Amino acid sequence: MTFGKRLLDIVLALLLMLILALPFAVLVVYLLLREGRPVFYVSERMRGVDRPFQLWKLRTMRVVGGDSGVSGGDKSNRVTPIGRRLRKYRLDEIPQLWNVLKGDMSFVGPRPPLRQYVEAFPEIYHEVLQCRPGITGLATLRFHRHEEWILSRCATAAETDAAYRRRCVPQKARLDLIYARRRSVCFDIALMLQTLKKVAG
Repeated sequence: MTFGKRLLDIVLALLLMLILALPFAVLVVYLLLREGRPVFYVSERMRGVDRPFQLWKLRTMRVVGGDSGVSGGDKSNRVTPIGRRLRKYRLDEIPQLWNVLKGDMSFVGPRPPLRQYVEAFPEIYHEVLQCRPGITGLATLRFHRHEEWILSRCATAAETDAAYRRRCVPQKARLDLIYARRRSVCFDIALMLQTLKKVAG
């Protein structure tokens, strides 16, 4: 990661934390009263083939034991009504500003994968994770909606896992590697503006 990219991450994360502090506190209290504990969802993700970290999000699903893997149609009935709104506007990802400030993530980069997929595709992720994982990125903008459509058609956890491995991992990696070849501070700013426009739209 270049000095310019890291500086942009730190400055923007601190600025957004300052701006969002009060609305975020109100949102957390509302979720606590409406949905109960836990308010946050913490998941192990990978920032390198052998470098795990804890990713923070606002909880958007009902809690069950033994939950693992990516979200597909088999988990759709667990998403709460307020959780759907949080996901739609990506408000559930506000806590990842802390991940950015710590250096686990950047604003722009490949989405941080689960350990099981890094271990299943070490060659792919060795290349992809040369870039620090991001809150948004080229693959997020270009493939996320199609990924959701693919996984929403899966009725079981096994189907979701198989579809993600076969259809999503290779496509996302291709886009992530295109980003890696073109990455720059200007390209990052352009992708962040596209993300903001997409969310606002």
